[in-house]
Amino acid sequence: MDFLTLKYLKPKNIEEIIDLSIDIKKNPEKYSQAAKGKTLAMLFQKTSTRTRCSFETAMTQMGGHGQYLDWRTTNFTLGALRDEIRCLERYVDIIMARVYKQKDLEVMALFSRVPVINGLSDMYHPCQALADLLTIKEKMGGFDGVKLAFVGDGNNVCHSLILACAKMGIKISVATPAGYEPSPEVVSAVKKYNKLTLTHNPKEAVNAADIVYTDTWVSMGQEAEKEKRLKVFRPYQVNRDLLGSSNPLIMHCLPAHRGYEITDEVLDSPYSVVFDQAENRLHVQKALILKLLQ
Repeated sequence: MDFLTLKYLKPKNIEEIIDLSIDIKKNPEKYSQAAKGKTLAMLFQKTSTRTRCSFETAMTQMGGHGQYLDWRTTNFTLGALRDEIRCLERYVDIIMARVYKQKDLEVMALFSRVPVINGLSDMYHPCQALADLLTIKEKMGGFDGVKLAFVGDGNNVCHSLILACAKMGIKISVATPAGYEPSPEVVSAVKKYNKLTLTHNPKEAVNAADIVYTDTWVSMGQEAEKEKRLKVFRPYQVNRDLLGSSNPLIMHCLPAHRGYEITDEVLDSPYSVVFDQAENRLHVQKALILKLLQ
């Protein structure tokens, strides 16, 4: 089994990972040898703070080993991807890759006999969505009756968040500028859950929201569009004016670009749970690794 997207997971499978995450977080000593003798290869095309540190620490704390591989310093830059993966999977028990293209992950999964985890791609960021769900469950006590508003770009983070929320019964309202909506493929995948609302009006999206979530306006690989995007997304900044008198929980997958998609006042407010989100990457990834190693 691979973990490339939440698209094909059933709600009960997601719930199992979240519940295991909660137990691991409460009782880390119980899992201190759960990955003993196991090695996770961590392959990076993109830079990383949270993904690398959380996965590497997860393996260490469970008695295993996380092996960091910078794409640029390996022969992944020279050989065929299918060949390099077929070699790598003979050395390790599980692979996590942070890449530019979802198609690369699909090739890896096709030619690897060990599980492949999506650490981030252009299409999805499923590990972040798991951490988001754990955070929501901790802060809200569950998923029933919760409304989350995502304001900004209909990007990889937004895609995984839509899938996660819809499948777990969370109402999600997504506000993007015209032309920056989430992928029709993702929208279609959650249609049967009837939990997603799309709008171009950020005020409409955050109305009565329990949680307001945002992400960078310029993702890695989009630097050439920076000036255009900064102008288009300016009305979608999460600030005090947008929130009005309400005080929803504030979420952001980080790194945050202060003064752009979110203001200091909101990011540093008592209602911000962004660093709890960041910590929860560690706990859900432990649970994910254990599930896949089964």
